[in-house]
Amino acid sequence: MGEVSRAMNTAELLIRCLEQEGVEYIFGLPGEENLQVLEALRNSTIQFITTRHEQGAAFMADVYGRLTGRPGVCLSTLGPGATNLLTGVADANLDGAPLVAITGQVGTDRMHIESHQYLDLVAMFAPVTKWNTQIVRPSNTPEIVRKAFKIAQKEKPGAVHIDLPENIAAMDATGVPLLTNSVEKTYASTRGLEAAAEAISRAVNPLILVGNGAIRDHASEALTQFATELNIPVANTFMGKGVIRYTHPLALWTVGLQQRDYISCGFDRTDLVIAVGYDLIEYSPKKWNPNSNIPIVHIGTNPAEIDRSYIPIAEVVGDISDALNEILRRCDRTGKPDPYGLQLRPQIWEDYEHYAQDDQFPIRPQKLIYDLREVMGSEDIVISDVGAHKMWIARHYHCDRPNTCLISNGFAAMGIAIPGALAAKLVHPERHVMAVTGDGGFMMNMQELETALRLGTAFATLIFNDGGYGLIEWKQTQQYGHSAFVHFSNPDFVKLAESMGLKGYRVKSTQDLIPTLKEALAQPVPTIIDCPVDYRENLLFSQKSGEISCVIP
Repeated sequence: MGEVSRAMNTAELLIRCLEQEGVEYIFGLPGEENLQVLEALRNSTIQFITTRHEQGAAFMADVYGRLTGRPGVCLSTLGPGATNLLTGVADANLDGAPLVAITGQVGTDRMHIESHQYLDLVAMFAPVTKWNTQIVRPSNTPEIVRKAFKIAQKEKPGAVHIDLPENIAAMDATGVPLLTNSVEKTYASTRGLEAAAEAISRAVNPLILVGNGAIRDHASEALTQFATELNIPVANTFMGKGVIRYTHPLALWTVGLQQRDYISCGFDRTDLVIAVGYDLIEYSPKKWNPNSNIPIVHIGTNPAEIDRSYIPIAEVVGDISDALNEILRRCDRTGKPDPYGLQLRPQIWEDYEHYAQDDQFPIRPQKLIYDLREVMGSEDIVISDVGAHKMWIARHYHCDRPNTCLISNGFAAMGIAIPGALAAKLVHPERHVMAVTGDGGFMMNMQELETALRLGTAFATLIFNDGGYGLIEWKQTQQYGHSAFVHFSNPDFVKLAESMGLKGYRVKSTQDLIPTLKEALAQPVPTIIDCPVDYRENLLFSQKSGEISCVIP
């Protein structure tokens, strides 16, 4: 007798739907309540990547989504597996990275009673997702998956969550994956374009503030042309790096530091901020418009958020590149003097180049990042963790291309660098990838270096080693004049690397840094670079920023 075909179950239908969505990887951990999903993945085109912690899995999906524009997918079991996933999901949601989280769950027959490892995951994930739901009818799976991916990718992108009870996963299911459809672009109204063009034409000292939305909308070329032809200087948020090349004569580099910088002078003097793809979470308008008196033109794919310090006089909502081109066509800045912001660039550049020949050891953070920029190519990727080094990366690491320096900014989650670098290497195996982290952030997710070794994703991890939580010490010292509870000891990072089958380096002089970075990036296995850093520069920078005087001719 011939073999009797078996009916498809819900987990298998779910995986078919994910295949239809073009999913390449699912990052996660196996568990009892997701066994049906894991079994369905055995015969799938999707590669399941077994991570060492659910938080690492979510961070990998987060960075995958940010680099590709397609939702990264992560999987956990119920209870503690799901709670471990939560931090990375929240990070993706606040940073505008498309992500789909899938959790296992107890059977529906156990939800009405106190049950082992049971939590209401739909309620728990609600505050950190754009949308979430539980599959309770197998036949609804195709609609749920299609809706999840559509919502995750829709501007502003973010995280969604699907909860799958184990008894539902095992049930017979009928249905087929739904066809995917691309979202049609929307275009700004003529009224908005004309109002923006009039305001820009009238301004004497305009300043462009560009954010991550311009990267997501692939508006780098249009923004550069717009700024160049209208002779308007450009500052970027932490997440807007590379929209305009850092070597461009109009680039004023990154704004958003917690201390004043030269760029702050540009905001003091401006009579119009043109916010392009800017999200308030990237840098609060209260920081650069504290008196709510700076006129603003908002250009983005979504309407402006409501904030008393961010009330646009013109709002241009639609495809960003098209909007910039249309405004440019309507603008007339003939005879306008150079904006005040252009006078700041020589000071900004001089401050950056000041550390080129610095040989102090332990290494100043400015020199560390200067040399890192010298080593990394224009397409290579830096993933920054969160800590004191993040403030220096934001200020001193400049980009030629979008998405070549990724910083967790909206949620600012420590531990993202190593799992994020793994995802970046999967997306761009041809590029060098560097995870930059403090010793605190390193120890939070360093276990994912084993995952990287197992997958053959060779990237380098640069540790700013100061033996403590440097950013908090910086804040404590500023506020109280002393620090407390921020210091710890570290393992021997070189021996740790070797024990894991990696290659470890220890920087012993400033002259060692560039050769070490180059050698580490050239290895066929993941590498760890232990580099002592002199964080006395944190307070010196705070003192210097307080002394900045904006000279206005």
